[in-house]
Amino acid sequence: MTVNTQHLPTTATFEKHFWTWQGYKIQYTVMGTGKPLVLVHGFGASIGHWRKNIPVLANAGYQVFAVDLLGFGGSDKPPLNYTVEVWVELLKDFWTAHIKEPAVFIGNSIGALLSLMVVTEHPEIASGAVLINSAGGLSHRPHELNPPLRFVMGAFNRLVGHPMTGKFVFNRIRQKSQIRRTLYQVYRNREAVTDELVDLLYTPSCDPGAQQVFASILTAPPGPSPEELLPKVERPLLVLWGADDPWTPITGAKIYEKARENGKEIQIVPIPGAGHCPHDEVPDVVNQQIVDWLGL
Repeated sequence: MTVNTQHLPTTATFEKHFWTWQGYKIQYTVMGTGKPLVLVHGFGASIGHWRKNIPVLANAGYQVFAVDLLGFGGSDKPPLNYTVEVWVELLKDFWTAHIKEPAVFIGNSIGALLSLMVVTEHPEIASGAVLINSAGGLSHRPHELNPPLRFVMGAFNRLVGHPMTGKFVFNRIRQKSQIRRTLYQVYRNREAVTDELVDLLYTPSCDPGAQQVFASILTAPPGPSPEELLPKVERPLLVLWGADDPWTPITGAKIYEKARENGKEIQIVPIPGAGHCPHDEVPDVVNQQIVDWLGL
């Protein structure tokens, strides 16, 4: 099936809904009818990061849900110890409340790791997953960093977590100019780094509690690695990877190649000319790959 985007806007205004989970407000959106898809954003992002994907996937005949994870976007930002397990529980409960039939979970970065955890640990709610530039963990494992960088990251995390220095560091990082510089590092296509995108990331950082969420996540345990999860996967996976990603290089796809060689149903597609967020940089390419795979 060829995705027709001729009459669709490049961005979309979503109808926002709210759901109460464990006493906290969770923002989500839903569009379309058909088999369910659940879109899971990455660190610092929100449902708006899927603005170029939701209407296209809905127009292709799917019911598309996108959720702001607790601590991000328009969802509440309580002072908790954030872990990947908290968000997986949220996604499972969201499915129970709103979907109730096996869904395909589609995630970027940390959202891809969460999607992999869902299909591995709760296969009854998932029919498959699309992993876009999947993160290896919520935070770096010390052995993944060379010794000098290990020291620098340790010092930075202590500053972020300290009650006196944490707010200062966070306010510097969340400045629009700094957000734009960071995006220029991880987006291959600079034209995709728009004022709209910067605002999508900046606005939630002004919410009460955002700094504490940031500090909690940076100092959280990394969670299970894809290497630990893949042997248990019994659902098909589509692995999309921006070939020019400096944060999670495409060499990370090798573990999925090995799992495929071991009999897992995994399709791997490199996306040339894209960095860490190909769904936002080259949405036409990513949308077509997803729709084609869903139609197999």
